[in-house]
Amino acid sequence: MTLSSTTTTPTTSTRNPAQKSAGTFALDASHSHVGFAVRHMMVSNVRGEFTKLAGTVTYDPEQPEATRVEVNIDVASLNTREEKRDAHLRSADFFDAENFPQITFVSKSARRHGDGLEVVGELTIHGTAREVKLAVEDITAEHTDPWGQKRIGASARTKIRRSDFGMRWNAALEAGGVLVGDEISIELEVELIRQ
Repeated sequence: MTLSSTTTTPTTSTRNPAQKSAGTFALDASHSHVGFAVRHMMVSNVRGEFTKLAGTVTYDPEQPEATRVEVNIDVASLNTREEKRDAHLRSADFFDAENFPQITFVSKSARRHGDGLEVVGELTIHGTAREVKLAVEDITAEHTDPWGQKRIGASARTKIRRSDFGMRWNAALEAGGVLVGDEISIELEVELIRQ
């Protein structure tokens, strides 16, 4: 996203007419996606997603450094398309959804990074909080949907280690290596509605 800071006269605005001033946006869960990938048996990546999430974003396209993000994810909504695996991931060996039903992210700071943002915040999984950096890209201008709602969208990604969040279960492979990788890639596609 490129913004001009030059004006020709005091009454001329350089703001893109599709963009508006700072606002609070609610996450549209039905048009958003939180996905993850982890290495399986040192061979391939297994992908999954969380299907229930909620959150708010405060965003101003002219002052993106003031961005604030809060997201809550329902751990029980985990889905890897394999019922037994999902049950194991919800168990105490991994997420322990019964005792830690929510994953949360609360931003601390944001800064411009190329055409996007780097958002630093506190990610809490399995009752453990760690600072992570989200690389936010493809931030769209504000659009009006057919029902008059104002929407923006963005993509984000990060990588974490599950062991940093107390999830250390694993099994050694006979040929060497382990059953489940430690590094997890996280990708988000979000659509937000101005409140």
